[in-house]
Amino acid sequence: MRTLPVDLLPFIVEFQPFFSKSIWENAQVLLTGAILAIGKRTVTACLRIMGKSDDPHFQNYHRVLNRAKWSALALSRVLLKLLIKTFAPKGTLLFGIDGTLERRRGDKISAKGVYHDPLRSSKSHFVKASGLRWLSCMLLVKIPWAAAVWALPFLTVLCPSARYYAKRGRQAQTLNERAWQLIQLVARWLPDRTLVFVADSSFAAIKLLKLVSELPTVSLITRLRLDAALYDPPPPHRPGQKGRPRVKGDRRPSPKQILTDPKTVWTKLEIKDWYGEGKRTVEVCTETALWWSRSHNSRVAIRWVLIRDPLGEFEPQALLSTKLSHTPLQILTWFIRRWRLEVTFEESKAHLGIETQRQWNDLAIARTTPILYGLFSVVTLMADALIQNESTAVRQAAWYTKEHPTFSDAIAIVRRCVWSSCHFSMSSRQSKIVKIPRSLLERLTDAVCYAA
Repeated sequence: MRTLPVDLLPFIVEFQPFFSKSIWENAQVLLTGAILAIGKRTVTACLRIMGKSDDPHFQNYHRVLNRAKWSALALSRVLLKLLIKTFAPKGTLLFGIDGTLERRRGDKISAKGVYHDPLRSSKSHFVKASGLRWLSCMLLVKIPWAAAVWALPFLTVLCPSARYYAKRGRQAQTLNERAWQLIQLVARWLPDRTLVFVADSSFAAIKLLKLVSELPTVSLITRLRLDAALYDPPPPHRPGQKGRPRVKGDRRPSPKQILTDPKTVWTKLEIKDWYGEGKRTVEVCTETALWWSRSHNSRVAIRWVLIRDPLGEFEPQALLSTKLSHTPLQILTWFIRRWRLEVTFEESKAHLGIETQRQWNDLAIARTTPILYGLFSVVTLMADALIQNESTAVRQAAWYTKEHPTFSDAIAIVRRCVWSSCHFSMSSRQSKIVKIPRSLLERLTDAVCYAA
């Protein structure tokens, strides 16, 4: 049975060499089922939507995730190559790194822990949740037909809890250590491209910034504390001078002090797309400095940008870049695009069933969530090819005018292509009454009635 129409097959054949023949056939069924399923993305849901409820060898599909030998890392590299070829064949590549929490419970899930839940917490209310912590790396590119920047996941790794490492007699890895591994990996995959990574304040660690600054083609942009200890570069060690060479120069005013200094010179900067709100004018002040930490006895040269709103609608903030040649406009424009990561996390939960998986096997857990996030990018690639051949991809209504497609439209057009492919339809396209097999009607009815 063919699982995808011919128009969509080119986007998955690149992954075929990494699977055996039998595993690849089962993997295609699960992939198509994950696209068509509504609600939970369990193996059972994928098999039901594909009409395989009566398959006596259903365990073979579970083995694709919990036992079969294939490399998720190799698939990530292929997916990144496809994304770059389609959306960013040249120029600087922008990546976003961020952690997310998958709420899961169960004694058999060994890698789970108790973490801060940012979605349910506020400044006055702190909420913890039990689950799995993931670190995702996404390519931030502008999608022409969406007229917006999308965050396309291609590499997601599990960050187990400290208890997980303690039971195995291993030293726990921090989120920053895992982020450094991802940055190194992407840099090895793309040695001929200039890479810029953006991250939130969780990754504003001097040790991580120092490591990234040593990579010639890679830079990291993140937030800077307003009370950060900034210094001049160390003066040169004079011949015959006694003592060790200095590691830093004179202390500079912190961004917080510069903010309140009436002598500070501010420059107006117009941002074209301010968090999806359109144009906005802000005032900035920028310098280069040495950020030094006494506790870590480490230092890193940075370009920092202090931002304030002339209208006073948001609080002043500071950003930094490990590349001193970056301009304030570049730093601010790139960092603003980071908010699209949160959009991808939310849309993945709404349309791809993140947090609805029910695997208990360690290997299946480590594979399923990264695959679902990667499916977000695969669907985007498929929709890109289909939308270019369609007059419109946006569902309209008398009470709502939608100008550009969103991910819900993208996955809808891919589903429509799968459902209406030639091996499903038995009637001419000119006919108003369409004949369909009873088995297909039952699958569609089942999908509607058991959508939850």
